[in-house]
Amino acid sequence: MLGLTLDSFLAQDYPAGYEIIVVDNNSTDDTQQIIAEYLKYKNIKTFIEYRQGVHYARNSAAKIAQGNLLYYTDDDMLADKSLLRNLVQVFLENPIVASASGKILPKWEVEPPRWVKANLNNYLLSLNDLGDDTIIRDKDFCVYSCHQMIRADVFSSTGGFHPENTAGKWIGDGETGLNLEIQAQGYKFAYVGASVIWHMIPPARMTQEYLNKRLINQGNSDSYTNYRKYRYSQACLLGETLKHTYLGIKKFVYFVAYCLKHGCCKWETRATKAWTNYHIARVKYNLRLFFSYGLRQLVLKKSYHDD
Repeated sequence: MLGLTLDSFLAQDYPAGYEIIVVDNNSTDDTQQIIAEYLKYKNIKTFIEYRQGVHYARNSAAKIAQGNLLYYTDDDMLADKSLLRNLVQVFLENPIVASASGKILPKWEVEPPRWVKANLNNYLLSLNDLGDDTIIRDKDFCVYSCHQMIRADVFSSTGGFHPENTAGKWIGDGETGLNLEIQAQGYKFAYVGASVIWHMIPPARMTQEYLNKRLINQGNSDSYTNYRKYRYSQACLLGETLKHTYLGIKKFVYFVAYCLKHGCCKWETRATKAWTNYHIARVKYNLRLFFSYGLRQLVLKKSYHDD
């Protein structure tokens, strides 16, 4: 997939120069061999970030980037040739905009099951289609790091990407936390419908197991966000834990009752099972916060860009 992603960004019609920074986040596959094939292009540079965690990779890349606009994507994306040009334009016309995204469409590797196509064609697969127009708002509206441009000065002043998937564990809110910091500084967000990218969706993301994991990660992320925002006391953390224990049990009971009556393959049962996992994740994360001073300090860290 990485080669296809690089090909699509080398083919951009952006009239000015741009650099492509490929960060190998301590991979164990053929990433280095693929990157080596592209080093013949003068605008491609690469380095290895040995600390496992996407926020380390993204924040380290920002430190060596030379432009005043940073664009982030992943290695399973295919860019339309006008993606960069259309995104840059919104910054030139709107100095108050600090973060922008655009249309993220699915490129299914195989024909998805009907329930996936009907119910996951949204944030659950990091997809976003708000139409063809440009929209500017005060708050983040589905700006994902797989298709996100940010002003470099604002990126630095807001502390960079927060932790998320770190050494296989989801411990933070990633771009959501970054966007909340951008919002707090009074900047706006843009959706540019003419800036299009396709997200390659493999069969592994068309399963109940994926949906469960996606909601577990969301639960961890939301607990992180809430603790960072409210700075709960130990008593409040226990209260949050009890609340999500109750909600998780309630979802589970509903799941069992619905399965017995309608079967377990309906979307309602799939969603209920996934949201039960969400509440379980909230309980576990809040308990980790309760017992771990180190985790509480990590969540409250002011800047991750300085790591």
